[in-house]
Amino acid sequence: MVEPFSNAQPIYVQLVQRICRQIVSREVQPGDKLPSVRNLAVQFGVNPNTIQRVNMELERMGVVESRRGQGIYVTEDTSRLTLLRAQLKEEQITRFTNEMRELGYTGEEIVAGVQAFVNAQR
Repeated sequence: MVEPFSNAQPIYVQLVQRICRQIVSREVQPGDKLPSVRNLAVQFGVNPNTIQRVNMELERMGVVESRRGQGIYVTEDTSRLTLLRAQLKEEQITRFTNEMRELGYTGEEIVAGVQAFVNAQR
């Protein structure tokens, strides 16, 4: 089942984020071919033009490479993928920290809470 889209962001941005997460989590490996525009459009229930825009954005970011006549492939540039991983981590930490601060937690309380959570997961 496909995760529903939020009204907070354009659909193409949400799809870019989903694909980046799949790449960072290694669901999609470096060098893997992405499904065709038509297949992705059907999979996500969106217009093929939306998928074209997603592919253009991913290529602009250096996350994928277009190979004429062959399709779209995840880059094998490990430095680019390492940078993407660091960017996603930073975004998640920023979002979480901002929400916790809005709830009134101090930096020390946030760190202690995260540390306790991580230790409990071991």
